[in-house]
Amino acid sequence: MLRSHLLGLSLITRSHTRPQLSFARFQFSTMSYTTSPGSSAKLLFRQLFEKESSTYTYLLADVAHPDKPALLIDPVDKTVDRDITLVKELGLKLIYALNTHVHADHVTGTGLLKTKAPGVRSIISKASQSKADLLIEAGDKIHFGNLFLEVRATPGHTLGCVTYVTGDGPDQPQPRMAFTGDAVLIRGCGRTDFQGGSSQQLYQSVQSQIFSLPKDTLIYPAHDYKGFTVSSVGEEMLYNSRLTKNEETFKSIMENLNLPYPKMIDIAVPANMVCGLQDSSAKPIETSSN
Repeated sequence: MLRSHLLGLSLITRSHTRPQLSFARFQFSTMSYTTSPGSSAKLLFRQLFEKESSTYTYLLADVAHPDKPALLIDPVDKTVDRDITLVKELGLKLIYALNTHVHADHVTGTGLLKTKAPGVRSIISKASQSKADLLIEAGDKIHFGNLFLEVRATPGHTLGCVTYVTGDGPDQPQPRMAFTGDAVLIRGCGRTDFQGGSSQQLYQSVQSQIFSLPKDTLIYPAHDYKGFTVSSVGEEMLYNSRLTKNEETFKSIMENLNLPYPKMIDIAVPANMVCGLQDSSAKPIETSSN
Protein backbone atom coordinates (compact mmCIF):
# COMPACT_ATOMS: atom_id res chain seq x y z
CA MET A 1 0.00 0.00 0.00
CA LEU A 2 1.38 3.36 -0.99
CA ARG A 3 0.09 6.73 0.13
CA SER A 4 1.88 9.74 -1.22
CA HIS A 5 1.73 13.49 -1.54
CA LEU A 6 4.12 15.04 -4.02
CA LEU A 7 5.41 18.49 -3.15
CA GLY A 8 8.33 19.54 -5.30
CA LEU A 9 10.83 16.77 -4.69
CA SER A 10 9.35 15.57 -1.41
CA LEU A 11 7.18 12.54 -0.79
CA ILE A 12 5.26 10.88 2.02
CA THR A 13 4.88 7.14 1.63
CA ARG A 14 3.82 4.11 3.59
CA SER A 15 6.30 1.27 3.54
CA HIS A 16 7.25 -1.68 5.71
CA THR A 17 10.63 -2.50 4.16
CA ARG A 18 13.86 -2.14 6.17
CA PRO A 19 17.16 -1.94 4.21
CA GLN A 20 20.50 -2.84 5.80
CA LEU A 21 22.50 -0.39 7.90
CA SER A 22 25.83 1.25 6.98
CA PHE A 23 28.68 2.93 8.86
CA ALA A 24 28.60 6.71 9.34
CA ARG A 25 30.18 9.66 11.08
CA PHE A 26 28.89 12.73 12.90
CA GLN A 27 30.61 16.04 12.09
CA PHE A 28 30.37 18.11 15.25
CA SER A 29 32.39 21.02 13.91
CA THR A 30 29.75 22.04 11.38
CA MET A 31 26.76 20.39 13.06
CA SER A 32 26.10 18.46 9.87
CA TYR A 33 25.28 14.80 10.00
CA THR A 34 26.89 12.78 7.24
CA THR A 35 26.72 9.21 6.04
CA SER A 36 29.76 7.15 5.06
CA PRO A 37 31.91 8.11 2.04
CA GLY A 38 30.25 7.32 -1.26
CA SER A 39 26.73 7.86 0.07
CA SER A 40 24.54 10.28 -1.87
CA ALA A 41 22.73 11.52 1.22
CA LYS A 42 23.88 14.23 3.57
CA LEU A 43 21.79 15.54 6.44
CA LEU A 44 22.28 19.05 7.78
CA PHE A 45 21.05 19.23 11.36
CA ARG A 46 20.41 22.09 13.78
CA GLN A 47 19.03 21.93 17.31
CA LEU A 48 17.29 25.18 18.30
CA PHE A 49 15.89 26.27 21.67
CA GLU A 50 12.96 28.39 22.91
CA LYS A 51 13.74 29.35 26.50
CA GLU A 52 10.31 30.20 27.94
CA SER A 53 8.82 26.77 27.29
CA SER A 54 12.21 25.00 27.20
CA THR A 55 11.28 23.64 23.78
CA TYR A 56 13.66 22.22 21.20
CA THR A 57 12.98 22.79 17.52
CA TYR A 58 14.93 20.70 15.01
CA LEU A 59 15.92 21.69 11.49
CA LEU A 60 16.86 18.92 9.06
CA ALA A 61 17.77 19.22 5.39
CA ASP A 62 19.20 17.15 2.57
CA VAL A 63 22.03 19.45 1.50
CA ALA A 64 23.32 16.97 -1.09
CA HIS A 65 20.12 17.44 -3.06
CA PRO A 66 20.03 20.33 -5.58
CA ASP A 67 16.97 21.91 -3.92
CA LYS A 68 18.22 21.41 -0.35
CA PRO A 69 14.73 20.51 0.93
CA ALA A 70 14.26 21.01 4.67
CA LEU A 71 11.80 20.43 7.49
CA LEU A 72 11.26 21.73 11.02
CA ILE A 73 10.15 19.52 13.91
CA ASP A 74 8.16 21.14 16.76
CA PRO A 75 8.50 24.82 15.78
CA VAL A 76 7.35 27.45 18.31
CA ASP A 77 5.34 30.53 17.29
CA LYS A 78 7.69 32.92 19.10
CA THR A 79 10.78 31.77 17.20
CA VAL A 80 9.35 31.49 13.68
CA ASP A 81 11.29 34.54 12.44
CA ARG A 82 14.53 33.09 13.81
CA ASP A 83 13.84 29.79 12.10
CA ILE A 84 12.95 31.33 8.73
CA THR A 85 16.07 33.50 8.84
CA LEU A 86 18.25 30.47 9.49
CA VAL A 87 16.63 28.53 6.64
CA LYS A 88 17.34 31.42 4.27
CA GLU A 89 20.91 31.88 5.48
CA LEU A 90 21.64 28.21 4.87
CA GLY A 91 20.10 28.32 1.39
CA LEU A 92 17.45 25.71 2.20
CA LYS A 93 13.94 25.16 0.86
CA LEU A 94 11.53 24.59 3.75
CA ILE A 95 8.81 22.16 2.70
CA TYR A 96 7.42 20.69 5.94
CA ALA A 97 6.68 21.80 9.52
CA LEU A 98 6.00 18.82 11.80
CA ASN A 99 4.62 18.42 15.30
CA THR A 100 5.25 15.37 17.46
CA HIS A 101 1.94 15.98 19.27
CA VAL A 102 -0.56 18.64 20.35
CA HIS A 103 1.55 20.66 22.76
CA ALA A 104 0.11 22.07 25.98
CA ASP A 105 2.94 24.42 26.97
CA HIS A 106 3.41 26.52 23.83
CA VAL A 107 1.69 27.42 20.58
CA THR A 108 3.11 25.65 17.56
CA GLY A 109 4.78 27.74 14.89
CA THR A 110 3.32 25.78 11.99
CA GLY A 111 0.54 28.29 11.31
CA LEU A 112 2.87 31.28 11.19
CA LEU A 113 5.39 29.37 9.09
CA LYS A 114 2.72 28.72 6.48
CA THR A 115 1.98 32.43 6.20
CA LYS A 116 5.63 33.50 6.04
CA ALA A 117 7.07 30.72 3.92
CA PRO A 118 4.60 29.89 1.15
CA GLY A 119 4.55 26.26 0.11
CA VAL A 120 5.27 24.87 3.58
CA ARG A 121 2.90 22.09 4.62
CA SER A 122 2.07 21.24 8.22
CA ILE A 123 2.13 17.65 9.51
CA ILE A 124 0.71 15.98 12.61
CA SER A 125 -0.62 12.53 13.45
CA LYS A 126 -4.14 11.57 12.44
CA ALA A 127 -4.62 10.14 15.94
CA SER A 128 -4.17 13.61 17.47
CA GLN A 129 -7.58 14.57 16.01
CA SER A 130 -6.17 17.99 15.17
CA LYS A 131 -5.83 19.81 11.86
CA ALA A 132 -2.85 19.97 9.52
CA ASP A 133 -2.18 19.81 5.80
CA LEU A 134 -0.99 16.21 6.07
CA LEU A 135 -2.15 13.70 8.69
CA ILE A 136 0.32 10.87 9.16
CA GLU A 137 0.10 7.40 10.69
CA ALA A 138 2.50 4.78 12.02
CA GLY A 139 4.62 3.34 9.23
CA ASP A 140 4.47 6.43 7.03
CA LYS A 141 7.70 7.87 5.65
CA ILE A 142 8.20 11.61 5.26
CA HIS A 143 10.63 12.19 2.41
CA PHE A 144 12.72 15.33 1.95
CA GLY A 145 15.10 14.98 -0.95
CA ASN A 146 16.81 11.59 -0.72
CA LEU A 147 16.31 11.36 3.04
CA PHE A 148 13.25 10.36 5.03
CA LEU A 149 11.78 10.15 8.51
CA GLU A 150 9.93 7.06 9.67
CA VAL A 151 6.78 7.66 11.73
CA ARG A 152 6.33 5.61 14.91
CA ALA A 153 3.19 5.87 17.04
CA THR A 154 4.18 6.56 20.66
CA PRO A 155 0.97 7.58 22.48
CA GLY A 156 0.77 7.92 26.24
CA HIS A 157 1.82 11.49 26.96
CA THR A 158 -1.07 12.47 24.72
CA LEU A 159 -3.41 10.44 22.57
CA GLY A 160 -1.67 11.26 19.29
CA CYS A 161 2.06 11.37 20.07
CA VAL A 162 4.46 10.15 17.40
CA THR A 163 8.23 9.77 17.23
CA TYR A 164 10.07 10.65 14.03
CA VAL A 165 13.10 8.46 13.31
CA THR A 166 15.66 9.03 10.57
CA GLY A 167 15.71 6.38 7.88
CA ASP A 168 17.18 2.91 8.08
CA GLY A 169 19.30 2.14 5.03
CA PRO A 170 22.71 2.43 3.34
CA ASP A 171 21.89 5.86 1.91
CA GLN A 172 20.56 7.26 5.22
CA PRO A 173 22.61 8.87 8.03
CA GLN A 174 23.85 6.65 10.85
CA PRO A 175 23.55 6.36 13.77
CA ARG A 176 19.83 6.95 13.53
CA MET A 177 18.13 9.87 15.29
CA ALA A 178 14.80 9.70 17.14
CA PHE A 179 12.79 12.86 17.74
CA THR A 180 10.71 11.63 20.65
CA GLY A 181 8.58 14.64 21.54
CA ASP A 182 7.57 14.24 25.19
CA ALA A 183 7.42 10.44 25.10
CA VAL A 184 11.05 10.17 26.18
CA LEU A 185 12.85 13.11 27.75
CA ILE A 186 16.49 12.87 28.79
CA ARG A 187 16.39 10.85 32.03
CA GLY A 188 12.61 11.29 32.20
CA CYS A 189 9.36 11.35 30.22
CA GLY A 190 6.29 13.47 29.65
CA ARG A 191 3.39 13.49 32.09
CA THR A 192 0.31 11.37 31.41
CA ASP A 193 -2.52 13.07 33.30
CA PHE A 194 -4.33 15.00 30.53
CA GLN A 195 -5.07 15.06 26.76
CA GLY A 196 -5.89 11.36 26.69
CA GLY A 197 -2.65 10.42 28.43
CA SER A 198 -2.05 6.96 29.85
CA SER A 199 0.96 5.82 31.85
CA GLN A 200 0.41 2.21 30.77
CA GLN A 201 0.24 3.22 27.12
CA LEU A 202 3.30 5.44 27.38
CA TYR A 203 5.35 2.68 29.00
CA GLN A 204 4.39 0.19 26.31
CA SER A 205 4.98 2.74 23.53
CA VAL A 206 8.50 3.49 24.71
CA GLN A 207 9.46 -0.14 25.22
CA SER A 208 8.13 -1.30 21.85
CA GLN A 209 8.78 1.67 19.58
CA ILE A 210 11.79 3.56 21.02
CA PHE A 211 13.79 1.16 23.17
CA SER A 212 13.56 -1.36 20.32
CA LEU A 213 15.75 0.91 18.17
CA PRO A 214 19.52 0.30 17.98
CA LYS A 215 21.18 1.38 21.23
CA ASP A 216 23.32 3.98 19.46
CA THR A 217 20.21 5.76 18.15
CA LEU A 218 20.41 9.39 19.29
CA ILE A 219 17.42 10.71 21.24
CA TYR A 220 16.35 14.31 20.73
CA PRO A 221 13.37 15.28 22.95
CA ALA A 222 10.92 18.15 22.57
CA HIS A 223 11.98 19.67 25.90
CA ASP A 224 14.75 19.76 28.44
CA TYR A 225 14.79 21.59 31.77
CA LYS A 226 18.25 20.66 33.04
CA GLY A 227 20.55 21.68 30.19
CA PHE A 228 20.81 18.33 28.41
CA THR A 229 20.71 18.36 24.62
CA VAL A 230 20.93 14.75 23.44
CA SER A 231 20.92 11.21 24.76
CA SER A 232 20.76 7.74 23.22
CA VAL A 233 18.52 4.71 23.41
CA GLY A 234 21.25 2.82 25.26
CA GLU A 235 21.71 5.59 27.83
CA GLU A 236 18.01 5.92 28.55
CA MET A 237 17.61 2.15 28.90
CA LEU A 238 20.25 2.31 31.64
CA TYR A 239 19.72 5.64 33.36
CA ASN A 240 16.18 6.94 32.77
CA SER A 241 14.80 7.42 36.27
CA ARG A 242 11.28 6.39 35.28
CA LEU A 243 11.43 4.19 32.21
CA THR A 244 13.99 1.76 33.65
CA LYS A 245 11.43 0.64 36.24
CA ASN A 246 8.91 -2.15 35.69
CA GLU A 247 5.49 -1.17 34.38
CA GLU A 248 3.69 -1.18 37.75
CA THR A 249 6.36 0.96 39.41
CA PHE A 250 6.30 3.33 36.45
CA LYS A 251 2.50 3.71 36.70
CA SER A 252 2.82 4.44 40.41
CA ILE A 253 5.45 7.12 39.79
CA MET A 254 3.35 8.81 37.12
CA GLU A 255 0.17 8.72 39.22
CA ASN A 256 1.89 10.51 42.11
CA LEU A 257 3.70 13.36 40.34
CA ASN A 258 1.09 15.91 41.51
CA LEU A 259 2.16 18.48 38.93
CA PRO A 260 0.24 21.72 38.30
CA TYR A 261 -1.26 22.10 34.86
CA PRO A 262 0.92 23.95 32.33
CA LYS A 263 0.24 27.69 32.43
CA MET A 264 -0.32 27.78 28.67
CA ILE A 265 -2.68 24.82 28.38
CA ASP A 266 -5.92 26.80 27.95
CA ILE A 267 -4.37 28.83 25.13
CA ALA A 268 -1.98 26.34 23.58
CA VAL A 269 -4.19 23.27 23.17
CA PRO A 270 -7.10 25.01 21.34
CA ALA A 271 -4.64 26.81 19.06
CA ASN A 272 -2.62 23.69 18.38
CA MET A 273 -5.72 21.70 17.50
CA VAL A 274 -6.03 23.95 14.45
CA CYS A 275 -2.35 23.94 13.47
CA GLY A 276 -1.42 26.98 15.55
CA LEU A 277 -1.99 30.55 14.41
CA GLN A 278 -3.47 30.51 10.91
CA ASP A 279 -4.43 34.17 10.54
CA SER A 280 -1.78 35.99 8.48
CA SER A 281 -2.19 39.04 10.72
CA ALA A 282 -1.75 37.02 13.91
CA LYS A 283 1.31 37.41 16.06
CA PRO A 284 2.89 35.09 18.64
CA ILE A 285 1.11 35.00 21.97
CA GLU A 286 3.21 36.58 24.70
CA THR A 287 3.19 34.67 27.96
CA SER A 288 5.23 34.41 31.10
CA SER A 289 7.69 31.57 31.54
CA ASN A 290 6.21 28.22 32.61
